[in-house]
Amino acid sequence: MDILIKPLVTEKMNELTEKFRRYGFVVDRRATKPQIKKAVESFYDVKVDSVNTMVFGGKVKSRYTKSGVISGKTGSYKKAIVTLAEGDSIDFYSNI
Repeated sequence: MDILIKPLVTEKMNELTEKFRRYGFVVDRRATKPQIKKAVESFYDVKVDSVNTMVFGGKVKSRYTKSGVISGKTGSYKKAIVTLAEGDSIDFYSNI
């Protein structure tokens, strides 16, 4: 479970899931596509067709306070979009 950090459950990802059988995950930055494919197949017992990855850099954020401007940066992360084979699906809500 070192490769897969958490699943992405957003409105946009739910729409991609319904239309194209694609699921999103936040993954370790050092993980490669074959490692991500193997982790998803073993953890969820499904067949993966393809894996697309993208790295999001952190954003610079600032806020104004009484003592002045405080600036910082959000964390960067790597996102993987996994396309499953025909007939396979993942249920993220089964353990709730």
